[in-house]
Amino acid sequence: MPWTGAVVGAGARGGVGMEGPGRGGGALGVVGARGGVGASTLAAALAHRLARTAPTCLVDLEEAGSGLDVLVGLEESGGLRWPDLADARGVVSGAELTALLPRWGGCAVLSADRTRPGPPPADAVADVLTALAEQHAHLVLDLDRADVLARGPALSACGTVLVVVPRDLRGVAGALSLRPALLGAVPDVRLVVRGPAPGGLGTLELAHVVDLPIAASLAPDRRLPEALERGGGPAPRRGPLARAVTALIRDLG
Repeated sequence: MPWTGAVVGAGARGGVGMEGPGRGGGALGVVGARGGVGASTLAAALAHRLARTAPTCLVDLEEAGSGLDVLVGLEESGGLRWPDLADARGVVSGAELTALLPRWGGCAVLSADRTRPGPPPADAVADVLTALAEQHAHLVLDLDRADVLARGPALSACGTVLVVVPRDLRGVAGALSLRPALLGAVPDVRLVVRGPAPGGLGTLELAHVVDLPIAASLAPDRRLPEALERGGGPAPRRGPLARAVTALIRDLG
């Protein structure tokens, strides 16, 4: 059902002003250097942990994904998805929008919709992110690689972007392709390096080649895929992902 409220004026679009967990403020973005590296899982885990202490919203910006609501077990829950916001323009009511989003524990979630596939409505993204930033201490964005390369409005909302990169040749190539766009738009860009390394590529060697600082190193977690299949989302209290999330939140401050 399309959203019928909350456009109270046709103001000019601007950046997202908020106090976030990255240097320089702004939203916290997460993007994979290539597909299948767990960027969405990391974004969800960060948002879930941040929501324990402050209002937090997790935003799905993948252009061809199945929807973050599936990842966190909300696919059958009511509430707004991106297709409902196609007509959101101007000064959007953040309070009304937030009240209509599904919640994963204490975290609000704005997801794509697997039954109505397609990218987030381009003309609405900046205004919607601005509205959400007004209501949340933390905004965690699951970024789309193509949108990053195009330096879309979601990227300009970020104060920090974490690039999840596996220790393999394709991962390095993907990180290098994203690097110029990220450094031209975001004040703080860091790597989250994932193992294993099929060719023996070391974490520090990867960071040297890509020439970006390391925010965390994430070891494989054999229990996580099974846990995600059971539903409930990536909210581990122990294990490699939990340790990495704790370290990231501490270091990002």
